[in-house]
Amino acid sequence: MKKFLVTIMVMLCATAMYAQEQAADSAAVEVPKYWNTSLLTQLGFSQVSLMDWAAGGFGSVSLNSYLDFNANYEKNKTIWKNRAQFGYGFIQNMGEGFKKSDDRIILDSNFGYKAADKWYFSVIYNFRTQFTTGYKNMKGSPIVSNFFAPAYTSLGFGVTYTPKPNLTVNFSPLTSNLVIVKDPDLRSIYGNAADQYVRYELGAQLKVDASVKLEGFQANTSLTLFSDYLNKPLNIKVNWDVNITAQLTKFLAVTLRTYLIYDDTIHHIDKTDAAGKPVLDEDGNVIKIPGVQFKEISGLSFSYTF
Repeated sequence: MKKFLVTIMVMLCATAMYAQEQAADSAAVEVPKYWNTSLLTQLGFSQVSLMDWAAGGFGSVSLNSYLDFNANYEKNKTIWKNRAQFGYGFIQNMGEGFKKSDDRIILDSNFGYKAADKWYFSVIYNFRTQFTTGYKNMKGSPIVSNFFAPAYTSLGFGVTYTPKPNLTVNFSPLTSNLVIVKDPDLRSIYGNAADQYVRYELGAQLKVDASVKLEGFQANTSLTLFSDYLNKPLNIKVNWDVNITAQLTKFLAVTLRTYLIYDDTIHHIDKTDAAGKPVLDEDGNVIKIPGVQFKEISGLSFSYTF
């Protein structure tokens, strides 16, 4: 009987040791990770209050918020990169009223299938608009933008080159672009006819995305060049974004974001003569012309990356 019990105990110990070894081997095998996601959040705030200030001035409140979400997939010969950016900021000037300082919704997606080393056949998608009504001056008039006025959506077919993990170059010789302006009063600003809810463009697009990540510092930039085959193909449309974050502490960072746009179909600048006086058309309205648009937002923000 004792020999039988000893035999049973030895078998149980051996079984337990074998199970532990199998568990250790299973733990050592890493499950493949195909998705890589991140979320950057930033919030900046400032406030000025004056009471009987002899030198004059106005109190103000300002806020800037920004979200940058990335979800990238890679498995075998397939890549799929997705990015969503949401930004909104405003200035509340006690003397002149409310005006937004930043307003953007940007969605990007790039799906590719490997054709050769670092080269992919790809389909690229982009969507851009804003959340709320935009005004030309602090007093609330005139309106110059609104939700889906304008909105831009594009779909391109081409190739993507990834020489480095932090650098992507996409060339889409066949890119379809829609310019949507739901507000009839704003269509002339963005190149649409008065009765044209959607304007169609067909052209070639070059898009370059690059990023740098170091300890406590990260920067990324996106440059898009578009040539419309159907309307003045030599007039290249430019969209260039730069985002820089220098982390000071776990939750405090210095941030810089710049946006540059050039689109010859957007007529938003008053044409003036040599004396600086507005030039009028036959109906007595000020003639509008295109020009370079530039925005810079910098400051100290609460910032955290998930």
